[in-house]
Amino acid sequence: MLEVRGLCKHFGGIRAVDECSFSVEKGSITALIGPNGAGKTTAFNCISKSMWPTAGEVWLEGTRIDTLPAHQVTRRGLSRTFQITRNLEDLSVLENLVVQSKISGFRALFGPAISSAERDKAMGILEFLGITRLAHEEARSLSYGQKKLMDFGALLMSDPKIILLDEPASGVNPRLLDEIIAHIRALNEKGLTVFIVEHNMNLVMALSHKVVVMAHGQVIAEGSPGEVQSDPEVLSAYLGVSKKAAVEAAAQTASGALDG
Repeated sequence: MLEVRGLCKHFGGIRAVDECSFSVEKGSITALIGPNGAGKTTAFNCISKSMWPTAGEVWLEGTRIDTLPAHQVTRRGLSRTFQITRNLEDLSVLENLVVQSKISGFRALFGPAISSAERDKAMGILEFLGITRLAHEEARSLSYGQKKLMDFGALLMSDPKIILLDEPASGVNPRLLDEIIAHIRALNEKGLTVFIVEHNMNLVMALSHKVVVMAHGQVIAEGSPGEVQSDPEVLSAYLGVSKKAAVEAAAQTASGALDG
């Protein structure tokens, strides 16, 4: 579904993303993890075209998209959320969803502000998320977790084929997080491909089919949650210990898994 080849993003002499290559399989839930400053969100920004990469290529379903502006990337089926919620606070929840609808053409400018089809679609998404009661509430009145759900709903208005979620667990209470996880699973079971940047390792290990690990702007590991969890390179990056100590820790992890 998504292939990243030699992706780079430099800020002067700083190589925030440095020759990253990885893939996201169609129909999968793939997580991108790494210590703070690893370059995860910068990579997300380059893939979604919130930021133009310095070099490299990004391919979506066999079509190169790194040369396209952000709205054309969205039109081809890739949409994303941000770590910090982005919404129009003076608009209602329903209106915040509708503004993310696909543009149907110049004639739409002469139609009603919200068409019946857009309203029905937005209300269907809010019902799926369990927040129809909030449809006419102003965005400014929502809790942080509710705003996260609204952003998630707005993401779905463009009929994406793949969604990029930037730290969906950040700042969300455990009950609401369980709801978000259930929604992600339900959408994935319907065929939606999901790509997540996340620090919550319990969520990553429970939800992901595949994990890509970054450190210092580079990909250092890629595999199943179990493989990544016991990789000495990953343990060294996260724990800040020597490779020898990481190898020993990985052996202990594997031994514990076998004993269990």
